[in-house]
Amino acid sequence: MGIQADAEPAPAPQLERRIDRLSAPLLVSWQLTRDCDLACLHCCTASAPGKRLTDELSADESMELAQALLGAQVPYVMLCGGEPLLVPHWLELAERLGMGGVQLKIETNGQRLDPRHLERLARLPIRSIQVSLDADTQETYGRQRPGGSLERAHAACRGVRDAGLPLEITFAPTRLNIHEAEAVIDRAVALGAFRFNSGSLMRIGTAARLWQKLEPSAEQYRQFRTLLERKAASPDTAGLELCYTPFSTTEALWESLREPPATLLVLPQGWVKAAGPLPHICADLRRHTLSQAWDRYRSAWRDPELMGAVRRAAELEALQEAANDWAPLSTFG
Repeated sequence: MGIQADAEPAPAPQLERRIDRLSAPLLVSWQLTRDCDLACLHCCTASAPGKRLTDELSADESMELAQALLGAQVPYVMLCGGEPLLVPHWLELAERLGMGGVQLKIETNGQRLDPRHLERLARLPIRSIQVSLDADTQETYGRQRPGGSLERAHAACRGVRDAGLPLEITFAPTRLNIHEAEAVIDRAVALGAFRFNSGSLMRIGTAARLWQKLEPSAEQYRQFRTLLERKAASPDTAGLELCYTPFSTTEALWESLREPPATLLVLPQGWVKAAGPLPHICADLRRHTLSQAWDRYRSAWRDPELMGAVRRAAELEALQEAANDWAPLSTFG
């Protein structure tokens, strides 16, 4: 069965939560693949070369889902992975969404982003191109991102700005690279980025497996937070928005209990996760329409099973290590 498009968004009951007042998500974070051209030590999806899932959505299924997103008037879609640029139809998918009026964010390591891509992306409503810069020297970059070229990542950033597109930088702190955080912030300014994203290392995926090697110390985190606060207040970074709250997935989980995010996280095979740091699947876009998936997501955030899992994972960070051991909620059906 293919992806089912909805004729029109289903009406939402007027309840106290924001998600129940919305007929569709405000953001769809779409992981196109588990394949990647790098084998980053901190990867939260455990992506790596050759890790493409056997049942990832085909080009036709992806286009059908894109059409469903347009029909539901979803305003914002992030295309990520793995490395989305390894998906043969990623650019056509971006164009289908963008030409339909959806604002786009492309999340990439920058190793394959070239002027031909940027020329086509520049015709679309791009909210940002996010490039990961996890170091400011090739030695450190290569340790955290084996096989990666910092020079190519910097060239991608310059290409984004030369194309007139908004550049966003992300930095994942580890024990290996946290000493270069300030240099990366300064680099983001020099490259013309409008935003710098960071926070504590997520204990998910490859990072969870290498946690003892990668986790910064409490003192390193204290100094990192102080650095972020100082740089955010500095006139030297006046044109750069430093985003680092919530600082951890634990803080984000507690916030989600108060106000569930109006976001659908779509996995490469079309499954919908109830929460990024948890393994629970609440919908399958090969079986459910987008409207049904949104209804199931909203219902999941009232499900005692999920609520209990969120609280436990917020109280004990180590439980987040199971985030990629996907399993359906008992109410999945």
